[in-house]
Amino acid sequence: MAREEVRAHITGTVWKIEVEVGEEVDEDDDLIILESMKMEMPVVATDDGTVAEILVEEGEAVEEDQVLVILEVD
Repeated sequence: MAREEVRAHITGTVWKIEVEVGEEVDEDDDLIILESMKMEMPVVATDDGTVAEILVEEGEAVEEDQVLVILEVD
């Protein structure tokens, strides 16, 4: 199995984590909701897979291009 990094597309704050480690996700499923300038923007799965790691916590500030989630994909 390959590991795929899901990265933040904006600088912001982790408002909500929508998944748990071990959860199966489909491409385009919401993984994390980021808040920036009072707007909520989802970070979505880039492929079908299983959540292997969540590298952030709710309330944490993140930078653009920071790795947020690791997916295991076929």
